[in-house]
Amino acid sequence: TELRKAHCNDSEKRRALTVAEQELFEQFLSRPGPNNQWYPIFCVALWTGLRAGELTGLRWCDIDFENNSISINHTLVYYSKGQKAGGCTFTVNTPKTKAGIRTVPMLPKVKEALLMEKRHQEELGIQCNVTIDGYTDFVFLNRYGSVQHYGTLNKAIRRIIRDCNYEVLDESKDNENVTLLPPFSCHSLRHTFTTRMCEAGVNVKVMQSVLGHADSAITLDVYAEAQPEFQQEEMLNLADYFGKRKAA
Repeated sequence: TELRKAHCNDSEKRRALTVAEQELFEQFLSRPGPNNQWYPIFCVALWTGLRAGELTGLRWCDIDFENNSISINHTLVYYSKGQKAGGCTFTVNTPKTKAGIRTVPMLPKVKEALLMEKRHQEELGIQCNVTIDGYTDFVFLNRYGSVQHYGTLNKAIRRIIRDCNYEVLDESKDNENVTLLPPFSCHSLRHTFTTRMCEAGVNVKVMQSVLGHADSAITLDVYAEAQPEFQQEEMLNLADYFGKRKAA
């Protein structure tokens, strides 16, 4: 239908998913089916706020299941070797700033997703068979045992958006009042996590530490981009606070 095409081909870019969109995305991926294989990596992205290169470069030795924390100490980069060398290759970069080296809390949902990924690879007999600049034992692998490519993740997201929205529209009697997934990229998941932290009232300094921002101004800029509804709610809370003080 025309409505379906309009919803699925909308080229507008969104910086962060709303709570309803995020729930739809997670629920769709968590169900059995061909897209379920992507649940662990996108769940980890959504609930850690890792940059794409930090996510794809994650190793099992970086994960502390006992203390529920993840050590971020390097980034996986895909780059062109130039015309003479030919082709593209992966390399590992260490953070340029101390802020980039950090420990991120591992929420229960993230822990569950990582253990799910481990079980999935064991069932399929997938093992890491690459070493990049001395780094190996990567967490997220493709079916050939190599690291995931950023472009592959974005292609997967586009397919997931299409499949999810088709399903929602097929099952809905009222196509005007349904939640659908907007176009978004892997990087949008970091913005989504940041927005959720804003909504939860997480301290800016804590946000800065978790996200690995060297400058608090970057964190504050993201804070300022928080969804309009959230900003409005915060201002109402502020008015309420001053109203109570005045009454007292």
